[in-house]
Amino acid sequence: MSLMEWVFISLGLKIGSFLNVCIVRIPRRQSIVSPRSFCTRCGQALKPYDNIPLISYLVLGGKCRFCKGTISWQYPVVEALTTAIFWGTYAGYGLQWKTAVLLVFFSALIVLVFIDLNHRLLPDVITLPGIALGVVLSLLVGIEDDVGTALVQLAGLPDSGGRWGWLISSLLGAFICGGFLWLVGAVYFKLKKVEGLGGGDLKLMGMVGAFLGVKLGLLTIMLGSVLGALVGLAYIKMTGKDYRYPLPFGSFLGVAAIGAALWGEQLLSWYLGITGRL
Repeated sequence: MSLMEWVFISLGLKIGSFLNVCIVRIPRRQSIVSPRSFCTRCGQALKPYDNIPLISYLVLGGKCRFCKGTISWQYPVVEALTTAIFWGTYAGYGLQWKTAVLLVFFSALIVLVFIDLNHRLLPDVITLPGIALGVVLSLLVGIEDDVGTALVQLAGLPDSGGRWGWLISSLLGAFICGGFLWLVGAVYFKLKKVEGLGGGDLKLMGMVGAFLGVKLGLLTIMLGSVLGALVGLAYIKMTGKDYRYPLPFGSFLGVAAIGAALWGEQLLSWYLGITGRL
């Protein structure tokens, strides 16, 4: 491995540890800055050597040094997942602004995926600033979506470096992806008289659309729905739960958004190639 790959692996471990703090504290409305990390069972502040990503969990055998309580599997999983995503994103895109923007996006998604998994909650404190950030960053890193550029050209407006097109693609992505999910939820409520989607899901898709644009945003909804149906039905069947059991749809959308960001263009090209030959 190159030196920069080790740098991104190290960064992924550190960021993953911080994301764990966010996952635990944000739903409890606690500060993510202070106090320093502590055992959620006994409240004892952790020593620096007990807070080394992945390593401390293995050395301690998954138990708190002080109270011997079990440390959640979530901590090493989030750290390992974040590290893999940081390394994979750098390996795929190299050292450029797009890599930085994607890693910010992925970090927010990881926090949302695990909070929704644990609490069926997608906090506004992440999704709403995420929408705004996605729109702003679209001016820095071009969105791989031709919708905005086509509209700028159709209107006959000058587009310096494509940035107006990127901005429109981001705004449309936020509006259309969030709006599409709202429409699905409204139709479901009309038919079933039961809320099928929460407001957090709509805001999450607004954030995804702002970062990825219309095309990859809608692909995220499709992939998330398929993933949710397959995993959700399997989980319900294995656990014997009722089919009305609330599944963390936001978690499935978050995973799908990461996949769409990294491999969406290739997946769409493959799909269009297959359907074009039918």
